[in-house]
Amino acid sequence: MLASIVLVLGAGMIAGRLFTKAGLPSLLGMIVAGMIAGPHGVDLLAPSLLAISADLRLLALVIILLRAGLELDRILLRQVGPLALKMGTLPCLLEGFAIAIAAHLIVSLPILEAGMLGFIVAAATPAVIVPAMLALQQRGLGSDKGIPTIILAGASIDDVFAITIFGIFAGLASNTNLKVTGQLAWIPVQVAGGVALGLVAGWALSVLYQRAKGRLSQMEQLLALLATALGAVAAGEALGIAGLLGVMVVGLVLQSRSPGPASQLGDALGHAWEIAQLFLFVLIGAEVNLSLAVSAGLAGLAIVGIGLLARSLGVILSLAGSQLNARERLYCAVAYTPKATVQAAIGGIPLSMGLASGPMILAIAVLAVALTASLGSVGIHLLAPRWLAYDETAMPQAAND
Repeated sequence: MLASIVLVLGAGMIAGRLFTKAGLPSLLGMIVAGMIAGPHGVDLLAPSLLAISADLRLLALVIILLRAGLELDRILLRQVGPLALKMGTLPCLLEGFAIAIAAHLIVSLPILEAGMLGFIVAAATPAVIVPAMLALQQRGLGSDKGIPTIILAGASIDDVFAITIFGIFAGLASNTNLKVTGQLAWIPVQVAGGVALGLVAGWALSVLYQRAKGRLSQMEQLLALLATALGAVAAGEALGIAGLLGVMVVGLVLQSRSPGPASQLGDALGHAWEIAQLFLFVLIGAEVNLSLAVSAGLAGLAIVGIGLLARSLGVILSLAGSQLNARERLYCAVAYTPKATVQAAIGGIPLSMGLASGPMILAIAVLAVALTASLGSVGIHLLAPRWLAYDETAMPQAAND
């Protein structure tokens, strides 16, 4: 495994730098490196590393969500909260049901299995979106209207809806005695529970910092923060609530109650992210089976395309009446397209359930990742300076980055 870890770090770093020099996002280079080195490429990564890939990717995701919470503008978040809530629901719902209908009509998937496909693909990926939005904040792009904040908050809710509705269709397809109305009613509970979990965990951690002031080293504070965040994720899984949303809230609470430690921990997490992102994106790339994506064919491409159009419509409708202009709304639609982590995690579930359409569902899920993780990240990177305005108050920071 040690050789594989060295390969992930080395190949990811080199590929990221090469893509950056070519004017492309570094994460795209890391994903490509993973596709080449992974089991569907030249197969250089040890099975033991791939076996813990999900855990490593979760740790990296926790780090970037903590950073997001520590760097969110609380005043701005209150102002754009209703927009973020709409962004976390409407685009996901429109995309999921559009894909379900398209899959039923184009490739004759049974409606329940088409619904499973719809909400596998509909989930946006915080793994790509969150670091991209933090980069926009640091560059002062779109910050004056809260665009990064809207997308950050919305993306954290989006997955809750997608995974819950996928679970409903999966339960119906497996003939379980599932009460759909109860499951749908549970979604707000999941979101509220995740927020409450983050508030409690963040408050407890801030109390610890205050009482142990001067007695904890920065490394000990960082370890306490990571342990609290991972504990929130574990508690969320055990209670059936949005643990990852709670992780972001932990950072937000610390920023409010313990601004000194929060600032230092934000810097430390920034350094940790430099390494964590290599594991996250290279291992995401290793999950992508291009031959499987190609097997989805033109029908799969049409289904994914219809879903993206529906998601974009959902974004435009969510932002109706806001102060964002036409280009900024279109940018939000582009920024909301990348998919990766959820599809890698649950794309194979219909196949493991023994459903006849399982191979087709997995192929289309992989195709969605291959297309949107690459094109979406490129669009976010290239269109930002063209379609978003600079926040003058952030210009000094942007100039120093």
